Amino acid sequence: MPNRTAVAALVTCAALLAATGCSSSFGSDKKTAQDTSSKQHLTVLIASSGNAETKAVKDAAAAWAKQSGNTVTVDLAKDINQQLGQSFAGNKPPDAFYVDSSQFANYAKGGSLYPYGDQIKDTDDFSAQLRTSFTYDGKLVCLPKDTSTLALAINTDLWKKAGLTAKDYPTTWAQLRTVAAKLTKGKVTGLVTNGEYARVGVFMKEAGGWITNSDQTKMTADSTQNTKALDYVQTLLKSGSMKYASQVDTGWGGEAFGKGKAAMTIEGNWLTGAMKADFPDVKYTVVPLPAGPAGKGTLAFSQCWGVAQDSTHRTAAVDLVKYLTSATQQLKNADAFGVMPSRTSALAEYAKKYPAVKAWADGTAYAQGPVTVAGFDKVLTQFNTDLAALGTGDAKKILSDLQRNGEQALTKGD
Repeated sequence: MPNRTAVAALVTCAALLAATGCSSSFGSDKKTAQDTSSKQHLTVLIASSGNAETKAVKDAAAAWAKQSGNTVTVDLAKDINQQLGQSFAGNKPPDAFYVDSSQFANYAKGGSLYPYGDQIKDTDDFSAQLRTSFTYDGKLVCLPKDTSTLALAINTDLWKKAGLTAKDYPTTWAQLRTVAAKLTKGKVTGLVTNGEYARVGVFMKEAGGWITNSDQTKMTADSTQNTKALDYVQTLLKSGSMKYASQVDTGWGGEAFGKGKAAMTIEGNWLTGAMKADFPDVKYTVVPLPAGPAGKGTLAFSQCWGVAQDSTHRTAAVDLVKYLTSATQQLKNADAFGVMPSRTSALAEYAKKYPAVKAWADGTAYAQGPVTVAGFDKVLTQFNTDLAALGTGDAKKILSDLQRNGEQALTKGD
């Protein structure tokens, strides 16, 4: 039995991995003996949005296994970041797994990810923005498994009840303010969304600002553009025509929208699955987010298929990932659980097949990717806490704090 000190060190590394990446025991140059047998057993760890996604991944893994002669076990994580951290620390990771963009740099810096991007011939079929999100030290480490953007969802019944038509769909901030006010009546709030940077941050992008510069080497949070964006959101919050989901006793914008507490919400394309499953009778349409002072803007989200540096089945795992990220499989996933393909070719086919997702699909052309700097998740957690109090807060101070905290993280991330 390991002594308490050893156990404590292991737990500490697992806990700190998401923040800093424990790199002393598993560097990317570490040689791991590889299984070269013709029949190998691979383990895959995923974080699923529901039964449809779980089934789609398991079916795809089984099809690859039948084709390759290998076997695969797909496990569903309860808390994938925690479970991955523990498995990396214990040198017993799954062979392939989902990696969220918010944790990618932490794992890459820690040497936990096997960089296989140079083994993929057609990486150009993935957008530059998506490739950038999963590039570390100049190397494409892992392939994006899908993509999501934000758009404006509108409850068409509440829209008509307010005397609005399709001509009133907002295309500017001023128009959004006007329709949000008209839609706010009784128990209905014009616009409800989550009070976090992954939603509110879209206004920063539309104002011409963002958290960092394009190559994530310099903080740009404390800017007039970002201040203008947060001031605008604060105006909506103070007027009562916009509320955060928590203010209307819901867990997220989609729930508020489905329950009729919100006439509009800012959400990603995962909304379609949630509405179909939980609120099938609610009629709605989805339009592009209104443009800000600097033009159109939206945020992009993705996960990649990671392969463990410590895996003894790396070649087989990369072959599995190639299969899972093929255009054919991505379109099957899109049909199964509504996720948008990360391949440009497959996305075009998906948008053609499902016209209702056009606003989300078109948004990939001008979307802002997430900040992927090691240790930056702590900075964003604090930023989210500050944004939650934006209604009564000081926008300039919030951004000043973000600037300072971010600069410290960038220094440590070098």
